[in-house]
Amino acid sequence: MEADAAAAAAAMIARARAALTPLGALPPELQPEDEAAGYAVQRALHEQVAVRQGARVGYKIGCTSKVMQDYLQIPHPCAGGVFATGVHSSGVSLPTTGYVRVGVECEIATRLARNLPPEAAPFTAERVAAAVGACHPAIEVVDDRYVRWETLGAPTLIADDFFAAGCVLGAAVAHSALPDLLTVRGRAMINDEVAGEGTGADVLGHPFHALAWLANHLAATGQGLKAGELVLTGSLVKTVWLKAGDRVRMELDGLGVVEAAFV
Repeated sequence: MEADAAAAAAAMIARARAALTPLGALPPELQPEDEAAGYAVQRALHEQVAVRQGARVGYKIGCTSKVMQDYLQIPHPCAGGVFATGVHSSGVSLPTTGYVRVGVECEIATRLARNLPPEAAPFTAERVAAAVGACHPAIEVVDDRYVRWETLGAPTLIADDFFAAGCVLGAAVAHSALPDLLTVRGRAMINDEVAGEGTGADVLGHPFHALAWLANHLAATGQGLKAGELVLTGSLVKTVWLKAGDRVRMELDGLGVVEAAFV
């Protein structure tokens, strides 16, 4: 996709996101024809939204579990950006009016202590694990900001950061104190009722497999992950869509809890 077309597509997406206007199909001449073009638009979008959303501080990985692949009908992982203004601490209250249709997912977030530069690829789960400084129990906040997402296709969803709208983080657990992430069980609690459950094994077999996928995906276009960046490794449960007044609590055994209210 030509740079001018990617920038024009990104500008349309950025305007819709800022205005909370549901995004429909892009004009034919601006639609990314494949996922590589979708990521080209996404990179242009990140440059355009930085003024309003702050610096990109990491990434989210979507479609890492079978439950989410089945739900979205996309059989492989997809990545999006996480921005400074969208990162919150446990206990936050967030207005539902700040989203088109807000939802939440139960995640294990990683915080990198070391760079994963593109020249060091290919990466394995073992290699990226050594770069992780800590993990957090996390709520990924997602936004269905589309007229009908089922009709847009993966390239356009990727261009718009694949539903990403921020996250809420619980306390960090240092790498040396981490439980076996393979067997960590997560529960999504909405208003004190269980809305979904899963384990770390549901995330591409292990959350560090998802992190390795992202590192290799970025390396393919000459990009890397940097120390201090946050990576949301993918949901253990199917997305839960919310309404005003909902209270969210994600419990991840051995990692802790994270809570938020949507008002």
